[in-house]
Amino acid sequence: MTATATTTLDTPRRYTRTAMLLHWVLGLALIALFGVGVYMADLPFSPQRLKLYNWHKWAGVTILVLSALRLLWRVTHRPPALPKAVEKTMPSWQKLAHHGTHHLLYLLFFAVPLIGWAYSSAAGFPIVFLGLWQLPDFVPVSKDLAEAIKPWHQYTAFALAALAVLHIAAALKHQLVDRDGLLHRMLPGK
Repeated sequence: MTATATTTLDTPRRYTRTAMLLHWVLGLALIALFGVGVYMADLPFSPQRLKLYNWHKWAGVTILVLSALRLLWRVTHRPPALPKAVEKTMPSWQKLAHHGTHHLLYLLFFAVPLIGWAYSSAAGFPIVFLGLWQLPDFVPVSKDLAEAIKPWHQYTAFALAALAVLHIAAALKHQLVDRDGLLHRMLPGK
């Protein structure tokens, strides 16, 4: 068998079902968590606000675990290369944006929940996952540290939201304008 035939057979044309599941579950979870985070930030102190903050922390821990699983899957299962027709016609700045956006998304999948965990720990509010398991403090309790960390959770969350919007816009551009079928690689079905 020639090197070209081997490369073609070894390179998948679509993402695996597991990769698709992790992509869509993580994407929907991030949208929901961002919405709840924005909503709860300005609520007055109340049992509802405390409930939402606890739910937000639990969801953040879940996002962190899903992100680790997704990264592990990505490292152990080769994602499909861009189709040759897309690779040929895509300007170099779009290729750079494509790869850069994906790398930044993965970075923020971890940064946002870890910064949130650090803020919660520094503020002296432990994370008790599902009300059952108290997670260890990520950093020592410190009011000054909490004040320094707090805005970074918001900054990184908004950066993640902006990149997600960019990612969605690019996928829609490929589907509706370019009509190159790129989106089908991440959709279930045949």
